[in-house]
Amino acid sequence: MTSPAVTCLPLSVFIIARNEADRIGATIRAVRDLTDDLVVVDSGSTDGTQALAASLGARVIHNDWPGYGPQKRFAEDQCRHVWLLNVDADEVVPADLAAAIRAAFARGEPARPAYRIAIAEIFPGEGRPHPWAYRLTPVRLYRKDRGRYSPSPVHDRVDLAPGAAIGTLRGVIHHFSVRSLGDQLDKLNRYSDQQADDLAARGVAIPTWRLFVELPGNFLKAYLGRRHFVRGTYGFLTAMNYAISRHLRVAKHYERRRADSRANPESRLDRPDAKF
Repeated sequence: MTSPAVTCLPLSVFIIARNEADRIGATIRAVRDLTDDLVVVDSGSTDGTQALAASLGARVIHNDWPGYGPQKRFAEDQCRHVWLLNVDADEVVPADLAAAIRAAFARGEPARPAYRIAIAEIFPGEGRPHPWAYRLTPVRLYRKDRGRYSPSPVHDRVDLAPGAAIGTLRGVIHHFSVRSLGDQLDKLNRYSDQQADDLAARGVAIPTWRLFVELPGNFLKAYLGRRHFVRGTYGFLTAMNYAISRHLRVAKHYERRRADSRANPESRLDRPDAKF
């Protein structure tokens, strides 16, 4: 699985995947020398993802899709080491970040129980992240006895034990999230279904006025706030896709509540005290 001259870290790496044969190879190759325990949890790929991952040294485990948080929690439970690194199947750890991870273990146990790692998107046609690209900084390297992924089906985050100190690693994960604009929109549309389900499950009622501002407001959030404008025309188009997906989340939520109100007149949306 690893090169003979390379020493593995006391670290498990886990990846969740479904139909990622075109991307997961680069993901695995970038991290396989860091670990002797590389876990891929697959939720039913039909494109050969499982065989490819196994051929590259991963331990492949099937688990039907329960949502983002529960799937990552399942993956955590399959890992042999206490220290975990999570990367997604469309992400690549570059050499400088791999070196930073090694440096954190250079004297044995890393100094803190959790570390944030920056993530920057790379759009089709780009070779590396734009220097001004917006970056998320979630916890991705952590001890599983001090943090676990949230059980939420839509919120992808590590919940840490109270008082757990968080460090930051140098380097940036390369996120190849966009295969094409159409594929991105399909993915975001499916995610908006899951978000609407989550809102219903939690009994959240979003006010009606949000329907009219969600699209323009989120376009500005992505185009200006997340600096998609530095990516030219393609950045404009991806910002539009993001805004459409956020609008669909609220629209689907409204549609479901409207159907419920017709089935149950006491919860009609036009009641003075209705929240939505």
